[in-house]
Amino acid sequence: MDIEAVLEENKQLKERIFELEEKLKKYTNPNRNKKYYENNKDKFIKTSNKRLEQLKEINPDKLKEYRRNAYLKRKEKLKNENIKENT
Repeated sequence: MDIEAVLEENKQLKERIFELEEKLKKYTNPNRNKKYYENNKDKFIKTSNKRLEQLKEINPDKLKEYRRNAYLKRKEKLKNENIKENT
């Protein structure tokens, strides 16, 4: 292979990378996702409440486990924050 062919291939690959990065931005844009969830906030709250009600009926022990885990995580987080403040 001569140098010109390698340079041309390099140029094509850089263009392809640029195109793929532009496409990726479409799917990974956090502002777009944030805007979507803000606009549909009520819908998500309703579906989450519905799931919670179903969980209460089907498996109340699992709900207790979720709440306990959340409590322990909050407790751990507060403990870590207090340690950081004291140092």
